[in-house]
Amino acid sequence: MKVKKNPKADLNRDSGLYFVIGLTIVLFLTWRAMEYKTYDSVQDEIVQLVGVETLDEDVPQTEILRTAPPPPPPAAPEIIEVIEDTEEVEETVIESTEISQETVVADVLDASDINLEEEEEEIVVPFAVIEQAPIFPGCENAADKKTCFNEMMQKHVQQKFMYPKTAEELGIEGRVFVQFVIGSDGKITKIRTRGPDPSLEKEAARIIASLPDMKPGRQRNRNVSVPYSIPINFKLM
Repeated sequence: MKVKKNPKADLNRDSGLYFVIGLTIVLFLTWRAMEYKTYDSVQDEIVQLVGVETLDEDVPQTEILRTAPPPPPPAAPEIIEVIEDTEEVEETVIESTEISQETVVADVLDASDINLEEEEEEIVVPFAVIEQAPIFPGCENAADKKTCFNEMMQKHVQQKFMYPKTAEELGIEGRVFVQFVIGSDGKITKIRTRGPDPSLEKEAARIIASLPDMKPGRQRNRNVSVPYSIPINFKLM
């Protein structure tokens, strides 16, 4: 007859479960041990801070100096003495220099000092638009006096032309623009030149200054001044 074991008496039946429970407990305790921290008590520091004595700072006191009050003003005299001025002061009479309506103008200004002559205003009319152009000597009977004037101007320049020696030696050439005015009296005035060299400008001015007196131009039956310009070419052959 075999002996049968009671299954409840088997000690190795729940060993795996116990092993897991034991391992879990060990891990839990190990985790708690690692997470455990200690803190220093702060009470000692609080006690030390409370026990510190406060420092009393001595505040300097400012002394206020009292100045003496100002002296009272002197009392006014009860009786006012009036001192008479014995010296006589001469009064200076200033006469007015203004002229009133009653003043006669003849008494203020001498008639001989008044210049009643009026200066005539110079009227300048361009050569291109003037009614009656200035007449060059020899163009009195010409049908077109402006055309005759231009031709006589060119002829005069050719006759009076003389090349400056200095400019000729240096080989200076160019064109000189000359502008002048034929006055209301027929005389040549206000000659102006503009060119490449002073010697050429001087010669051009000499040629224009040698022009004869002309019959002045007229505008609305009145003698007027007429400006005129002409170029003079200086060219070596």
